[in-house]
Amino acid sequence: MKKKLTIYYAGLVSSILLLLASCNSLDLAPTNQFTDFNYWTSTDKASSILSMAYSQMFGSNYYFANERLSDNLYEDRGNTDEKIFTSGQADPALGRFANEWKDCYAGIKTCHTFLENVDRVPDMDEALKTRMKAEARFIRAYLYFRMATQYGDVPLFDHNLTLEEATVLSRTAKSDVIDFVRKELNDIVAVLPTKQEYALADNGRITKGAVMMLLARTYLYENDWTNVASICEKIMNGEYGQYSLFPSYEGLFLPENEYNSEVILDIEYVPNLKTWSEYYDAIPLSVGGRISAFAPTQELVDDYIMLNGKGITESGSGYDENNPYVNRDPRFGFTVVYHGYQWKKSDGTITTIYIQPGSAELVGAPTLDEYAGPGQNASATGYYLRKWYDPTAPAGMASGLNLILMRYADVLLMYAEAENELGQMNADIWNQTIGALRVRAGFTNASALNYPDSGSDLRNIIRRERRCELALEGTRLFDIRRWKTIETVMNGAPHGAKFAAGNTQYIQLGRRIFDPGRNYLFAIPQSQRDIDPNLTQNPGY
Repeated sequence: MKKKLTIYYAGLVSSILLLLASCNSLDLAPTNQFTDFNYWTSTDKASSILSMAYSQMFGSNYYFANERLSDNLYEDRGNTDEKIFTSGQADPALGRFANEWKDCYAGIKTCHTFLENVDRVPDMDEALKTRMKAEARFIRAYLYFRMATQYGDVPLFDHNLTLEEATVLSRTAKSDVIDFVRKELNDIVAVLPTKQEYALADNGRITKGAVMMLLARTYLYENDWTNVASICEKIMNGEYGQYSLFPSYEGLFLPENEYNSEVILDIEYVPNLKTWSEYYDAIPLSVGGRISAFAPTQELVDDYIMLNGKGITESGSGYDENNPYVNRDPRFGFTVVYHGYQWKKSDGTITTIYIQPGSAELVGAPTLDEYAGPGQNASATGYYLRKWYDPTAPAGMASGLNLILMRYADVLLMYAEAENELGQMNADIWNQTIGALRVRAGFTNASALNYPDSGSDLRNIIRRERRCELALEGTRLFDIRRWKTIETVMNGAPHGAKFAAGNTQYIQLGRRIFDPGRNYLFAIPQSQRDIDPNLTQNPGY
């Protein structure tokens, strides 16, 4: 497992010093502070600023918070910003609105600082400088895409602003922001190396493949199937580097397999230096969890098909409601923890997870994970999370495991969806995409692997495949938005396991509210509008 220890440590320290330092006299450059005037003296110092931009591109907080804004997860404890949003109570003062805005523009500022100053570094290798500029432009494009996706129209600028400029900005049309993002990506793709062209020490850097996958996503979110299919086909043909499905679905998310053949871009973490710990409040208490703050919904569980390829409600599926977790999609057990789950520990031993009420009496001992109703330490849904569990993490779950932002499986799923929407899906495309994913997952039944018959609902099959393959990877929110299904799946009460009323009814969770007149976008933060009166507000807020 190769980690960029030096890049992240140096980047975080020196970049913070640079951003905080100031000089009050035009002709005075303090030698004990990293100022713009004297900072840009070496390639290493320039690299640390670029590394700061990498760290600002995305983080575990948003990675899992976006899942909590979807129908995959449910939050029971506390009154988080995401819970306020999904309950329909958010106003422009919500912290999530202000924080994501602030964090994205902080990253954009770092990119501008790098781009405006890197030419001052003496004797810097020109090829390296050109590549690093392209990396900074990608990160800036990525952040602008995040902003436009969450807020719609947002201020667009390509240089560091003065204080005066920053207080009189107007919002740029979302279409113009997306056009800027696409132009940047098309400009830099020729400059960046493929994944295979980077040295091992540069694992995790932005590649041609990452550029083109982000470009594909800009079209995916607009349901522009022709462009999605064209770009994905080129990635699949190896025009932007060689990618392939990693043989093990479970292994994809383990630290010993970082930077494998499927990973296109990830969020870099380093044990003991840069870690994430969200899973401290997501795994069973009996194996080291603290509380269950968020957990999978029954709706997610129900979307995992049977080993014969049928959905649980389809005739001939073989689904048994009283024994619901057998003969299910193998990815289910690598993602969701259910009653009777065999939890594999890092030392190879197995712990059985008991969640169903009454388990303590059956096993003759207290069961920390047993469902006990709303507001308790145990899961509110009767499920816990396994996917992304890092068996090497210390107590407290401070994990150094990289979180995947883009992987080849998503390329296959985008391609399958686009080809189906274009009316061009056939057995060959199925075998390249959905069929290949199911083979990797561990399906062996021909009825699950073969191209469905003409009466099948291919759209829903592909959408369900996308949900289960990419569960807990931050894509679900944006999928249900673009499909418009969010208006249904995020309205009403989600469910948990069949543990209510003496294990005879499914747990009914707190009601969620989605207002299509406003909730497709975040509010423009009130704190920003107080500073800049030119920032108009999104509808409904």
